Amino acid sequence: MQWTDELRYLPYSKWSAAKLLELQHQAANSKYQLKYHIRPISGLLNDPNGFSYFNDKWHVFYQAYPFGAVHGVKSWVHLQSDDLVHWENIGLAIEPDTIYDSHGAYSGSACQIDDKLFLMYTGNVRDKDWVRHPYQNGAWMDKDNNITKLKEPLFAQSEHTTDHFRDPQLLKIADRYFAILGAQDKETTRGKIAIFSTTDFKNWQDHGYLDMLDLDFGYMIECPNLVFVDDHPVLIFCPQGIAKENLDYQNIYPNAYLVGKNIDLENAQFTPSDSKLHNLDEGFDVYASQAFNAPDGKAYMISWVGLPEIAYPTDAENWAHCLSVVKELTYQDGHLLQKPVKTMTSLRHNETTLQGMTEAKRTDLYKPKQNQYEIQLTLAADSNGTLHLAGDDQLEHSLQLHFDTKDGKLCLDRSKLDLIFAEEWGMTRTITLPKHQELQLQILIDHSLCEIFVNGGQKVLTARFFNKPKNTQVSLISEAKMRYTGKCWELFNM
Repeated sequence: MQWTDELRYLPYSKWSAAKLLELQHQAANSKYQLKYHIRPISGLLNDPNGFSYFNDKWHVFYQAYPFGAVHGVKSWVHLQSDDLVHWENIGLAIEPDTIYDSHGAYSGSACQIDDKLFLMYTGNVRDKDWVRHPYQNGAWMDKDNNITKLKEPLFAQSEHTTDHFRDPQLLKIADRYFAILGAQDKETTRGKIAIFSTTDFKNWQDHGYLDMLDLDFGYMIECPNLVFVDDHPVLIFCPQGIAKENLDYQNIYPNAYLVGKNIDLENAQFTPSDSKLHNLDEGFDVYASQAFNAPDGKAYMISWVGLPEIAYPTDAENWAHCLSVVKELTYQDGHLLQKPVKTMTSLRHNETTLQGMTEAKRTDLYKPKQNQYEIQLTLAADSNGTLHLAGDDQLEHSLQLHFDTKDGKLCLDRSKLDLIFAEEWGMTRTITLPKHQELQLQILIDHSLCEIFVNGGQKVLTARFFNKPKNTQVSLISEAKMRYTGKCWELFNM
């Protein structure tokens, strides 16, 4: 199919139900399909939106284009959960069906106000000359999940920004509601975070750009989020085009964070605890993460596992991307920690214990029936080798983790898989580890997705991978004997 602009922005009503069912069947029967992660029923999934707790349920929405693995006219799909693990798909929530979101319901957030959930999102509009006009829109969701859009936008494009002005996060602080948005400054064409506030959702005050660090953040900031983690304000955002000397990254676009001492949205001031910008995920495929504080104050985050402008193997099957597992954020000893929520343990069954010394060169640890499992593994200090995941019997094709706990390095390598993609952005991702210390790994595998949590979540590496489904071997290769301990579990579907 030739995806012209006309086809990408064709109204949903112009597509046949038969075509949609065909696409849904194709996605459901993909050998690369995920079983315990949120994934598209058909077509493309991207940014998570409206992550929230309301009416005794957890809610998340995601941007969707259901008719192909392309960025067409976007809608929101709604899911809810009792435990942050098992998600029920409620269906289409926000359609691009008004003059203020005619070319797509773009990213946004949710905030409970009294007995309703308020959804704030960017409406993408193109005029007859294809000039973009972004609107910040609102909608109410009641306890029966019925959604009613506001008839008029909350506010339009800021006079200080270009038409790149989107992705609002709505927060209540004291007696005001603040919206933080990704923006491109009109004068400098540099990425900024814009701050607006209101008390009545009719009159909005422009507080200017957030002063957060004396850095050039590139030409655009997308998906800004403010979350409080153990009393530390944490800014999570996507600085497109940031120079490598300001952030060491390899992906086409990074997802980054700053930890702060305090924040004053009224005066648009963020005081960082240090001058360093950090990668949120050190792997290949995380972008547009969304975090929020639950009613009990805990901080939770979910991420889009996919990147803009990258072709993925499942594009040929007319579906693309997924969301990560939900991660709880904590702050400890100067580290922002990310860990899978504790309720993930409800998926475990058929436990296997791993313990011993590696044999000469190759030690086979585990061979599940399918690539749908969790492994927790501790590798001894001053050891080195390679952990093969989703390997064939000869370990010629596998997802590889090269480790050296003496010199303090860990490298995720997807150069030996059956299907290679995104080669132009590199086949490996490497992080530093504490030297001469044991290495703790928690690894979640879901058919074509790997999430690796290192040393209690101090670092995270997320990667899509595409291997033959029959390749499930987990093995250790090491030249010298080394001690290992751990456990494996098969995981149920969500």
